[in-house]
Amino acid sequence: MKKALIAMSGGVDSSLAAKLMVEQGYDCTGCTMKLYNNEDAGIEHSRTCCTLEDVEDARSVAYKLGMPFYVFNFTDAFRDTVIRGFVESYEKGVTPNPCIECNRFMKFDKLFERAEMLRCDYIVTGHYARIEEEDGKFVLKKAADETKDQSYVLYFMTQRQLARVKFPLGGMRKSEVRQIAEKNGFVNAAKPDSQDICFVPNGDYAAVIERYTGRMSVPGYFVDQQGSILGRHRGIIHYTVGQRKGIGITGPEPLYVREICPKSGNVILGKKDDLFDIKAEVRDFNWISGEAPQTKLRCKAKIRYRQQEQWATAIPVNENTVHIVFDEPQRAITPGQAAVLYDGDTVLGGGTIQGQNSE
Repeated sequence: MKKALIAMSGGVDSSLAAKLMVEQGYDCTGCTMKLYNNEDAGIEHSRTCCTLEDVEDARSVAYKLGMPFYVFNFTDAFRDTVIRGFVESYEKGVTPNPCIECNRFMKFDKLFERAEMLRCDYIVTGHYARIEEEDGKFVLKKAADETKDQSYVLYFMTQRQLARVKFPLGGMRKSEVRQIAEKNGFVNAAKPDSQDICFVPNGDYAAVIERYTGRMSVPGYFVDQQGSILGRHRGIIHYTVGQRKGIGITGPEPLYVREICPKSGNVILGKKDDLFDIKAEVRDFNWISGEAPQTKLRCKAKIRYRQQEQWATAIPVNENTVHIVFDEPQRAITPGQAAVLYDGDTVLGGGTIQGQNSE
């Protein structure tokens, strides 16, 4: 009998994933990864992950299904990779996606190590995405429920990982998941989905960075694209490309953050039309197939999680770098965010958008 390690966050998705694997005849073990202690950090309890309630909800479902259950303490690794990367990115003037890094380094790195220790054949999560095998290769595809599709945050997966991961919910709709969970008496059947980054209280990124570093952010200048000073800002960690709220500069037209310059400490502002660009350079690119194409290709690309993918031409520069040229200008192509390429429902790969810094 094949053994499966089920990553259980305490939410309804991973709980139903566990049930489906048990029904399919796998020898299942449930686990929750303790990544961050919200209460000790003064973070509001509700609508985040890693709380004691989440652990108990996961444990309740695991026991209901007759599965062994473990809590793995990954707080040090999470702090040294995900939180540190988050902080260093903002200090460099780029906007990270910590959910992608959490999936990369925690679920499909650290958890793989524990699966090896427990001699499990597969890791199972509640992600809404699909894994299929075509012509001897594993492919990552969008979920059947496009409103919940999470393939964007999984672009980094390798052939080795895809061969040993199961996404039981990939072909289901969220409404169906909740109905089945309620029918089976799961305590978390109606539990709201987590909305926040687990270690960021109320979206206050700067407070997290200042607490982590022990340093207050350094004020600097808002400047226009010619370098003329427009006013003072609170520090570059408070801003991201495309931002309008919180700038506090009045003028004949609304102003937006166009570029962040960490060396000078300047934040360059521009008009709405100045935010649009047709090109993006993407590095640390991972091709799902394991092989970069030798020629440019037509595909669709998305540069943020909730964006509908857009037609573009992808031009491989080398194994790890891709230039993307969109058919239409895109708003706020943001350094630090992920650009992910699609061929229909299939994820071709993705990487990190680079900046075009003026300094």
